[in-house]
Amino acid sequence: MPAPIGSDLVWKEIEKRSFAVLSYVNPKGRARSAGIVYVAMDRVLYVRAAKDSWKAKHILLNPHVALNVTISKRVPFMPWIKIPDATIAFSGTARVLPMSDVEPKLLETLVGRMIDQHGTIAENCIIEIRPTGHFATYGVGVSLLDMRDPKKARGRAPVG
Repeated sequence: MPAPIGSDLVWKEIEKRSFAVLSYVNPKGRARSAGIVYVAMDRVLYVRAAKDSWKAKHILLNPHVALNVTISKRVPFMPWIKIPDATIAFSGTARVLPMSDVEPKLLETLVGRMIDQHGTIAENCIIEIRPTGHFATYGVGVSLLDMRDPKKARGRAPVG
């Protein structure tokens, strides 16, 4: 029996985190991925990137992306016991926005939360990612013991 999860629970987990792996396709059709720091607002994810980065260039050519958010798990008071991370995976559509097209409140949040301060505002852009379809989860909303059973640990929820 799959994990009984809903889209609200999944979004709550996404909003608690700030790191994901973004996958996209280069012009030759080869898959690429990159670790990103994101901000989730109103069920949309935002990433700051350099305008001349491969991420921005490839997404401009092909807006279809996939993300994988990891959620670290551990047994309290027994950190030596290895537990696999829980995951939230989904597809989405991305678009590259110039910083001037981003509303001031969002821009302030993005610039304030980002760890790196590379370059000037003019050298950067924002990648907006809108999830589509369903979230595929593993270990979200289940106990650590249930994570040992793939049938119990797997879940699916509409992006909603």
